[in-house]
Amino acid sequence: MPYLEAAVRRQQFIAAARTALATHGVTRTSLRVVAAEAGVPLATMQYVFPSKQKLLRAVIENVVDEIAHVLADSAATDQGLANAIRQGLDTFWGRLVRNGRELQLLQYELTMYALRTPGHEDLARLQYERYAAVVADWCRHAAEQAGETTAVSFDHLARMIVAGVDGLILQYVCDPDEARAREGLATLAEMAQALAGV
Repeated sequence: MPYLEAAVRRQQFIAAARTALATHGVTRTSLRVVAAEAGVPLATMQYVFPSKQKLLRAVIENVVDEIAHVLADSAATDQGLANAIRQGLDTFWGRLVRNGRELQLLQYELTMYALRTPGHEDLARLQYERYAAVVADWCRHAAEQAGETTAVSFDHLARMIVAGVDGLILQYVCDPDEARAREGLATLAEMAQALAGV
């Protein structure tokens, strides 16, 4: 087996774990299953991730990083807050939901795992704090660039947007209806704009 730097090996194992988790779910994914997916001996896997809990923590952080990165890149913030909300929701949905059902299922399963596993509850809280912070940043930036003020704080606005998106995603993974999803996104954008009170 060729030598790989620890950081590269770690990312390889996280990617293998995401594949295994998407295929088998959290309860049926063991270190042995992930090692097989990565094509390495179990001992090599255990050297980097000595427990399933440590591996799942790394996977949760990786999924949150990916989603936060897409959220941060989703909104054009140079045409005012209403446009940023509408365009941000559409771009995010197109990149991570419409063709990313497995990622969304994995995210929900990992959130439930974190909430139910002693010592990992903070991961679920940090996950949603990070999502809300990213959305608040692009809302704030869009409003400031356009010289707009809002009736509510950007933090509150962002949490309501994230809550709305979460609900739409859950409905979509249960019943992927494109027309209903588009209608829901348009309504959510209108509700968020009304709440913002620009």
